[in-house]
Amino acid sequence: MRLMSLALLSCLAVPAVSASDAGDVRRYLYLSMPDGAQKEGRSKAGILIFDIDNGHKFVRRIDMPVFEEGLRGFAGNLAMRSAYYSSTNHRLGRFDLETEKTVWEKVYDVGCDRSSVTLDGKKIYVPTGWWYKGEDAGLLVVNGETGEILKRITVGPQAHNSIVNLSGTRLYLGTTTTLSVFDTADEKLVMQVKDVGERGIFPFTIDSRERYAYVCLGNHVGFDVVDLKSGKAIHRVFAGDEKIPHRTHGAGLTPDETELWISDQRGQKLFIFDTTKMPPAPKGHVELSQGGHGWVAFSLDGKYAWSHTPDVFDIKTKKLAATLRDETGEPVSGSKFIEVHVKDGKIVRVGHEFGLGRKYAD
Repeated sequence: MRLMSLALLSCLAVPAVSASDAGDVRRYLYLSMPDGAQKEGRSKAGILIFDIDNGHKFVRRIDMPVFEEGLRGFAGNLAMRSAYYSSTNHRLGRFDLETEKTVWEKVYDVGCDRSSVTLDGKKIYVPTGWWYKGEDAGLLVVNGETGEILKRITVGPQAHNSIVNLSGTRLYLGTTTTLSVFDTADEKLVMQVKDVGERGIFPFTIDSRERYAYVCLGNHVGFDVVDLKSGKAIHRVFAGDEKIPHRTHGAGLTPDETELWISDQRGQKLFIFDTTKMPPAPKGHVELSQGGHGWVAFSLDGKYAWSHTPDVFDIKTKKLAATLRDETGEPVSGSKFIEVHVKDGKIVRVGHEFGLGRKYAD
């Protein structure tokens, strides 16, 4: 009887909002909040679900009181049908997307910044945090099924953003002006690229062949292009007609890898570059409705651009396509979100927090 009840709960829990959902793949944006790094666009603690194919209309919310600590990461994983959330209070948890239950939560002595997950969901890489400058700063390697720490790796101060590549073979980690690459089989260091990003370590993205990484700058709106074969930064590209003297926080490649979008959160813009050229060439920008933390990511089909604002843009036309609003009609936003596909009550695809190139991956 208990098994039957759990199965029923699983079917009811996912956002199958009408009978027409049966047999169809429904695409949703799961936005977690409040964002631990921005006050703009906040709603009460939880996961807000939006229907991507219905004008990004609000579907419902999942209350998550513990999120009130402020989210630092929200990484999805298809194998476990789960999202792994990290908070300002060193908390990491696994949330089952089908049962909508928290499977486990752990609080560690350091961490937890933007974490990433291996494809099988068995290991989570947890950066110790941009705020942590201890000599042992780096990564916690955590068991994805239990939350127990498997090992701790010293890398460098202010370990911040991490990405497991789409093939699951490499882990990329940003620390202070350094980009490190590890083998996910044994966490052995493969490469370190130093003196990138001007100051600190800010968001970055990679193309699907892992030829280039694009690393945001800390003192200007722009990015460094890192050649991942040679391990060297080969170009520094600035946005605007004149250098814009504040940091960049957000960089995403469109899935077809033809464009790079970067965030000028203070200037309330997303600058766009043509990545079919090297160095990438400017293509213009879109205006944002608010400032905030800064972020850029895209729908898996390459149709929509999402950021740290309520604004949803059509990638092709660069026009505003929708505005994210909660159940009260108020605009909502944050930088911790993933795309989730549902079919017959089951999670069948999960997107990524980062705007990663997908041309040779899907």
